[in-house]
Order: sequence, then C-alpha cells, then structure tokens
Amino acid sequence: MPEDDPPYALAPGRLGAASVTFFGFAAAAPVVTLTTGLPDALAVGAGPLVPLSILALAVLLMLFCTGHAAMVRRAPGAGAAYPHVARGLGRPAGLCAAWLAIGGYQAIQFGLYALAGAAVTPLAQSWFGVTVPWWAAAAACWALVALLGTMRIEIAAGVVGLLAVAEAAVLAGLGASNLLQPAGGRITAESITIGGPGTLDRPALGLLLAAGVLAFAGFESTGAYAEETLRPRRTAGLGAYGAVALIALLLGGLTWSMIVAAGPGRITAVAGARGTELLFDLADERLLPWAITLSRLILVTGVLAGILALHHAMARYLYAMGRDGTLPAVLGHTARRTAAPRAASLTQTLVAGAALAGAYAAGADPGPAAARWLVLGGALSILLLLLLTSLATLLHLNRTPGPEPVTTRFVMPVLSTVSLGGLVYLALRDLPQILDLPAGSPLVTFVPVAIGGCLLLGLTHAALLRTLHPIRYAAIGLNGAAVVVTPLPAAPLPVTPLPAAPLPVTPLPATPQPGAIAEPGFPTEPGFSAQPGSSAQAGSRSRTDSFSRHVPPASPDGSSSPDGSSSPDGSSRDGPHPDPGPRPPAEPIPSGERDPSGEPIPSGERDPSGEPVPSGERDPSGEPVPSAEAGKRSKSGRAGGPDAGPFVPRQRMPGAHRPERVDREVG
Repeated sequence: MPEDDPPYALAPGRLGAASVTFFGFAAAAPVVTLTTGLPDALAVGAGPLVPLSILALAVLLMLFCTGHAAMVRRAPGAGAAYPHVARGLGRPAGLCAAWLAIGGYQAIQFGLYALAGAAVTPLAQSWFGVTVPWWAAAAACWALVALLGTMRIEIAAGVVGLLAVAEAAVLAGLGASNLLQPAGGRITAESITIGGPGTLDRPALGLLLAAGVLAFAGFESTGAYAEETLRPRRTAGLGAYGAVALIALLLGGLTWSMIVAAGPGRITAVAGARGTELLFDLADERLLPWAITLSRLILVTGVLAGILALHHAMARYLYAMGRDGTLPAVLGHTARRTAAPRAASLTQTLVAGAALAGAYAAGADPGPAAARWLVLGGALSILLLLLLTSLATLLHLNRTPGPEPVTTRFVMPVLSTVSLGGLVYLALRDLPQILDLPAGSPLVTFVPVAIGGCLLLGLTHAALLRTLHPIRYAAIGLNGAAVVVTPLPAAPLPVTPLPAAPLPVTPLPATPQPGAIAEPGFPTEPGFSAQPGSSAQAGSRSRTDSFSRHVPPASPDGSSSPDGSSSPDGSSRDGPHPDPGPRPPAEPIPSGERDPSGEPIPSGERDPSGEPVPSGERDPSGEPVPSAEAGKRSKSGRAGGPDAGPFVPRQRMPGAHRPERVDREVG
C-alpha cells in the first residue's frame, strides 16, 4: 500500500466485475435455495409458475439494479446500501439500513452454519462411516472463514470465485442431465406453460413471489466492494447485474429441469415425498454414484462460499460505520500489509463464534428446519433493505439530478419501489406459510419483531449520535469524507454608548497677522503670512502670495497709511485714503521685469514709487530700495555707495530653477 494512502483506506483496483459477480452469487447461495426452498414451492402445486416467477423477479430486480448502479456511480463506498439510504432518506434511515443489513446477513449466515452439519453428514458417512455433529462442521467453516477474512481481498475473491464456478458448473450439469432424460422420453409444453386463468391461485402466487424474491437475497452485497474494484463507479453495478442474471438462470433453469425430469403431472407428488433430497434423487436416477457425491460436495462448498461472502459483506459494513465514526474508530482501520479491514473482520468472527458457542452450550441441534427459518427470516430483512434503498435512490437521483436519463433516475426506481413494496406486504402477510410454521408460532412473531428491533436500534443510534456527538452524526454516509464544521457567528452583544463628556475647550485669542488678508475660500495657513511692508525671501515666492496680499495695517476706523500710520479721521499722511473696494486681479509681470539673476520679479515687490524692485536690491533692514536710490548703488548691486565693495556677479547654473533639467543633465 502506498505510504501516502490514509491508514483506513481499502486497497483499490484489486477486484474485477467477475469477482464482484461471484461474491453476490455466493452470498445468495442458490444451491441452498434449490435444496430447502424450491421443493416446498413445487410441492404446493405451483408447477411451471415457479420458474416463470423467478424470471419475473429477475426482471424486477434488474430494474432495481439500474438505480443501484446509478447510486454506486455517484457514491461508491464500502457501506453498500448504508450511504445510499443516508443520502436519500436521511442519516437516521441510513443507520437503520446498516443495522438491517448486518442483522439480515447475520441471520442468513447462522442458517448456513446450521446447514453445514446437515450437508457434511452424508459425505462423512459415505467416506468414513461416521456422523459429524453440526457444531464440528460449523466450527471448521468458522475457522476457515476467520482465516480468509483477514487476508488480501483478491485471495478471498479467488476462493469464492473458484467455489462459485464449481457450484454453477455442477448445477448446470445436473440440469442438463434432467433435460436429456425427461420423464416420458420427451419435453412437453405443459412443463413451462400455465393451463389457464382458472388454475392460477392468487394467494399461492403471492406466496410464490414473496418466497422467490427471498432467494435473491445477497446479490445487493456487490456494492460493498466498490472501493476495491478496478473501476469503483462501474464495476459494482455491473456485478449486481451479473449476480442477478446468474442466479435467475440457475434457479429458473434447475427448477424447470426438475419439472421435466419428474413430469409436469407428477412433480407435486414427487416434491412432497422427497423434500430436500429432490435434487439429489433425480440426479441419482440419471447419473453415476460419483456424480451424486460430487453434487453433495457442491452443497458443502456452496454453504462455505455463502458464509465467506456474507462475512466479507458484514465486515465492510462495520468498516464503513467505523470509518464514519458511528462505531468505534478501530473498526475503520485496515491492515497495513493486506489493506483488509482486519479489525472489522475479527469483530464479525468473534460475534459469529460467540453465537455458535452459545448454541452449543444451550444444547441446540439445528437442522434444515432451523436453517430454513434463519435464512428466510434474514432474507425478509434484506427485502426491506432493498425497498429502502430503492426509495432512497428515487428521492436522491431526482432531488439532485445528474447525467442519468429520466428512465434511470425516475421510471426504473418508481417501478422497483412499487414492486418491492408489494412484495414486502405479501411476505409479511404470508409469513407463516413462507416459514412453514403455524400462524401462532413464537418463531413467526419473532421475525417481524427482530426486524423492528433493527429499525429501532438504528433510530436510537442516530439520536444518541446527534445528541452526544454531532460531528460524528454529520459524517453518517459520507464514506470517510472529512466533515468541515463552520461555527455560527456569535450574536453581537448589546452595547449602550456612554454619553461623551465634553472636553473643556479654551479658545485661543486670535492673532491675525498684520498686513495679511486671506482670500475668500482659502484658509490662512500659519507660517506663510508676510509682515507688513515686507516680501518673500530673495529669489523665491512665498505661499502666502498665492492667496493673500500685503496691505498696510489698518487703523481701528478703517484707514491706513503706506508705512502703517493712520490719522484719527481715517486719512493718511498723504491725504484721505478711501476704501479700495474689491481688489483687482494681480497684474501680470511684464516679460522684461526680471532681476539680474533672471528670476521674475513678483508683482508686489515694488518700491513706493511703483517701480519694480529687483530681487536682492534691499537695504540692510530688508526693505526694498526705492528706485530713486538706484543710482547710489555700487556695481556690486548692494546699497551703500562706492565703498560697498567690488562687484561680484551672482553665479547661477543654467536651468537651476528646473530641477528635472539639472537631474537630466547631470545624469
């Protein structure tokens, strides 16, 4: 097994369609039906209705297989009907289906253990002259099944396939001998046709159909091997089709051959007289003694193959439930070397061994009658399981439509559900006749009570999981898929906002910058206002110039003077200063008004006479030098006369006012 596989994974790709078909065929144990069930049906006068009803039931079960195969394609899993019913009818119904399957298979297996002693005794007397008790034969079968149950699945499939092929071959040989030597020397039409409507007994027909469908119980176990097949979404469905077809051919063909061998008019009397030995007595009249011995050996091998197939089916149900968390998790693990569900197989082995030991300790001596009761009672549980599976298939395939055509997801499931429901009703109504027991027998009452107990166990199991382990409950039927739990968002707690206490606000005294008047719609930014009578630093323009203008400081009565003085009557030293009104737009700087460095002279940097003052022509206090004093400047460009020092021209890099150009030139 690859190291990256999870520790609970079954080994994929180990079984083909033929192996799965043989598992389903062996679980149905057709040789047991031929020896214990069909002679009674022929003894009541059904005659040709028996093989015809078997063929009709095969067609019905083919309808069931159509929906079953569609469910396997969508959700292949080891639980067979358990995950399918959980998806269609809900998680509690899924657990009910699981316990119905386990209980039904367990009863059929116990019946086969009881029949093992009766099958081995004639051979032991013929070969060794001894009588083998039932518990010895059952113990031998139990040990062999316990050994094969923990081995690789392909080994068990090889053993089951070998036994199933031998069983089918021997039964086909017995049927051929009956047809080659018919009663009266020829095969008549009365052996396969019904005389007329008046000869049809409706209650007997219902009993025949109900008993006949129980003979197919076990074919549905093919779904339990889906994860271990070569094509998980197809092989198990094909195996179910193959198992139904093979069972129908053998049961229908052998029944018709026995009618032909005994004669249509004598088959009722012969079947009533010989009972379970009908098949072997008819062969004894036509074949050599060694062939009879071989046919009795096939009965033993058929019982062993049925026990082994049912054991593997139940082990995979337990494995699937353990993997989902509905049973102890140890059941959901596989052996590292064989990839077989070893814990589940050993658990089933211990349960079967404990039941056999209890029966031996109680002094029970089960025979064919007890085996018939156990097998048919378990088959009735499986029939109810088929009904639940068919209904779940109908609901699931139509609730979540997929690529299946309408005939597969609706027509076939509807027909199979209605038909199986009718068969369940007929089986419960005629249960005493099916079990061949009186109507008031406690054994008759025990069968429906046991089936109801399985249903109650499933519902109780689901309720406990939902209450105590909701995550495990959510994993029912998911075939081991991870369960992602998304917590619900917590409800927000009610928050009552506290009234915010107002912070004490101490208004600062407004200190407007003298001489700066903000433009409407622009805030006055601190640090960018100019002082009265001053301008921006030399060679640059201040931000205040973009939204404020410099005016002389205003007097309280609204008058001002160029130097900041005002008169009481609102007039300046040069005369009355009227209200200028709205400020006119700033005059553009003439193209020629630039300082020696080439920078444009701001419009506000002019001397009192209105002449532009070049940047840098200021007196030591920072005030612009009037144009009248321009002649007094020295060649250095500074005020102060000829003694101001030599003229030093200002050095300026070309393009310094455009940094991107400098970067480009430097780069």
